[in-house]
Parts: sequence; C-alpha cells; structure tokens
Amino acid sequence: TRFVEVGRVVLINYGPDAGKIAVIVNVVDANKCQIDSPATGVARQLISFKRIALTDLMVEVEKGAHSKTVEAAMTAGDVVSKWEKTSWAKKLAAKKRKASLNDFERFKVMVARKQKAKMVADKLASM
Repeated sequence: TRFVEVGRVVLINYGPDAGKIAVIVNVVDANKCQIDSPATGVARQLISFKRIALTDLMVEVEKGAHSKTVEAAMTAGDVVSKWEKTSWAKKLAAKKRKASLNDFERFKVMVARKQKAKMVADKLASM
C-alpha cells in the first residue's frame, strides 16, 4: 500500500519537473507536501498531491531533512536505478521514445509491424 509519508518517493506528473522523481520531506496539510530531490534536479518545493503520483519506493529520511541528507539517502538506497527498473518507468520511457520518432522512423516501425504480422499469419496458415 502506498501512503503519503516522509521518505516516500513520488513521480511528478505535472509542471516543469514532470516525469522526474522526488522524495517527500514534509507533509504540510491534507492537500500539499514538500518535496526535494537534488539527485534528479528537482528543487525543494511545495506541491499539491494532485500533481504527484506515489510510488512503491521509500527512502529513510527524517521529517524536514536537508537536501544533502536527501541526496545521500537516495544514492545509498540506489533509488534512481531502482525506479528505472520498474515497469512504470519503462512504459514512460517507451512512450517518450515513441513520441520522439520522426516520420521516417514511424514508417519503418509500421513496415516492421506489417512484416511481423504477415510472418505470423503465414505460420498460422501453414499449421
């Protein structure tokens, strides 16, 4: 279960830091928390719960921990690499990669899919 708590790693889903992960360092009220993540380039800031998504990852930090403490805890816990190994992060990376394709690369993907579909259909027909 994912609870809003100090040390919870979150994914920012809106704003200039969208797509980056950060750590909750303080819960302000029922609508906002304070996040920080020097390791991923997110400055310490107040953010609404509507703009973040809770992950399963946790970091051992105290309430109101300094940025250096948060960075040390993130590197000690190897949070960034653990995040990149999750299926959630892989889906986001694939979506970003697909969105960055140019016209010719999209055409090559379409041709490859058609070739694959034809091979599968031929194989099924021969059975």
